[in-house]
Amino acid sequence: MAFAWRWALIAYASWALMREAVRLLAIGLAVGTVLALVGAKAATSLLFGLNAHDPQTFILSISLLAIVSLAASALPAYRAALVDPLDALRNE
Repeated sequence: MAFAWRWALIAYASWALMREAVRLLAIGLAVGTVLALVGAKAATSLLFGLNAHDPQTFILSISLLAIVSLAASALPAYRAALVDPLDALRNE
């Protein structure tokens, strides 16, 4: 029974840490998308073969950034959830 509680606590702590990463990712993607749309007007002469507001390019770049960001946040969140809180407080 204690084993199930331990894993439930780890899952909850991991989700709490990932929730913060998802919030920051959403804010960053929203601001970055707006700035990219504004900056695309200035870079129109540099885009060879692409429209300034190419939806496929935006969707692909947003998806790739989201996948990499969530993958980079998952392992540290899991490892931080494995730490016993009493051990962490003793070492401070």
